[in-house]
Amino acid sequence: MAIRFWLGVVQRDHVLHGVAQGIAQFNHGSKAEVSRLREADGLIYYSPRVSFPDGDVLREFTALGRVADDSVYQATDGHQMTTAAGDTFRPWRRRIDYDREAHAVSIRPLIGTLDFTTSSPNWGYQLRRGLIELSRHDFDVIRAQMRAPSYR
Repeated sequence: MAIRFWLGVVQRDHVLHGVAQGIAQFNHGSKAEVSRLREADGLIYYSPRVSFPDGDVLREFTALGRVADDSVYQATDGHQMTTAAGDTFRPWRRRIDYDREAHAVSIRPLIGTLDFTTSSPNWGYQLRRGLIELSRHDFDVIRAQMRAPSYR
C-alpha cells in the first residue's frame, strides 16, 4: 500500500499532550478517523488555537510524525471523554513516532504555496473535518519548514 500524508487539526495543548504520549487521536477520539491512517503514513498537526474551545488564535503546524504501526486501539487509562448527551467513552488512538527536532511554524507564509490552500478561496473550511489527506508536495513543504533552523 502506498504511503499517504495527513493533516490533523487539533488545538496545540492537545497536540502537545499527544506528542508526550506518542499517540494521535482526531475528532474527539473517533475510531473512523484514526482507522484511515496506515503504518508509515506521514502526519502533521495543524493547530488553529492554543486551547479548546476559545484559546488564543495560533494557526501553526505544531507536530510532525509517522504512524508507528497498524494498530488502532482504545485508551484504557487516563481521561475519559464525555459526549454531548453526557455519556462517557474512551478515545481511539494510534501510536506515532514524532520528530522531536521539528518545531512549530506559522501557516501564513505557506498559504498559496500549499495545494490544499489553493484548491478553493475558502480552503480553511475543509479543516473543520479534523483530518484531511495532504498531497506529497504539501507534506514535504511543511516538513522542510518544521525542520529548518529556528531563530526564535
